[in-house]
Amino acid sequence: MNEPQITLASASPRRAELLRQIGIKFEIRPSNILERQLPRERPEDYVQRLARAKACAVQHDSLPALGADTIVLLEGQILEKPKNRSEALTMLKSLQGERHSVLTGLCLSDGQREQSVLATAEVVFRDAMPGELEKYWESGEPIDKAGAYGIQGLGAIFVAGICGQPSTVAGLPLVETNQLLSEFGVNVWRHREAMLSGGPRH
Repeated sequence: MNEPQITLASASPRRAELLRQIGIKFEIRPSNILERQLPRERPEDYVQRLARAKACAVQHDSLPALGADTIVLLEGQILEKPKNRSEALTMLKSLQGERHSVLTGLCLSDGQREQSVLATAEVVFRDAMPGELEKYWESGEPIDKAGAYGIQGLGAIFVAGICGQPSTVAGLPLVETNQLLSEFGVNVWRHREAMLSGGPRH
C-alpha cells in the first residue's frame, strides 16, 4: 500500500510537500542535470526542456517519473536562484511594486512515452519597507528559490496579488500534475480516501 506510485526527479522539499498534500506516494531521485538556458531559447521552451530532461534522467522500470522546473520572468528577463546576497537583493528590489510571471514546466515519463505541460501564474509584489529585504535574506529562504523568494514561506508577505495557481509559483502546479498522473494511469485517488477518512465529519 505504501509502494511509490511515481518517482519525483527533484530534491525540492516544496514539491515533495505538494505531492503529499494531494495524496501521491513517491520516491525521490534528484536528477542533478545542468540547468542552463541555450542561446535564443525562449523561457517557456527552457523550463519545459529542463522538466523533460529531469524526468528522463531518473525514470526507471515502469514507474512514471515527474520532472519540474520553475523560473521567474520579469520584463523578459529570467530570474533564477540567486548565487549570493547581492544577487538576491538585486532580484528582490527589481520585483518591488511590479508584476512578474512565474513559469513551471512539468513532464511525466514512463520510459515509453512522455508528456509535457506548461503552467503560468502572474504575481504582483508590494513595495517593501526599509530593511525588509535585508531581513528576508537573513531568514535563509531566498537562496534556493527562483526569483529569490518563496510564496509558500515567509516570502508570501511581499505578494500583493496573484493570478493563477499558488502551487505553480511554489514549483508544482497541482491541477496539471493531477491531470498528467491520471492520463498515465496513476490511481490518484488510491491514498486520498484514507486521508479524507481521518478528517472531520459533518
